[in-house]
Order: sequence, then structure tokens, then C-alpha cells
Amino acid sequence: MPKVRLFAQARETAGTGSDVLPGATVADVLQAARARYGAAFGDVLDQSRVWVNGEPTELDMSVDDNDEVAVLPPVSGG
Repeated sequence: MPKVRLFAQARETAGTGSDVLPGATVADVLQAARARYGAAFGDVLDQSRVWVNGEPTELDMSVDDNDEVAVLPPVSGG
């Protein structure tokens, strides 16, 4: 299963900075995260960028046990 890294508000909402979640594609992994962490996490996820192995990605990209999916919420502040 791919490793998921959560940053900033995504980490706070989920209550963890990392997890291992099932899925064959990025979309599958994110759906598993929504199911595990609930609606508030889903709201953060809707505003976030998602990267795989340090690169921007598309939701239909295949992932496997060696991949890291990172959820990067928008940065706020000034």
C-alpha cells in the first residue's frame, strides 16, 4: 500500500502526519483517506494539491507500495 504524507491543515484534521492506505491509483488512495478521516478532511483535501514521489500528479496515476502520496493544503498567512 502507498504511504500517504499529510501536511499542515491536512495533518491537523487527520490527526496524523502519515499513514499507509490502499489504492491502485491516486484517486483510490485519496478516497480511502476521505473514508478514514471524515468530511472535515475531505474539505481540506478538496483545496489541496497532491504530489506523488515529489512531483505533481493526476488522480488517475497508478501507485504501488513504493510510492509516497503527499497532500499539500494551500499555505495561508502573510
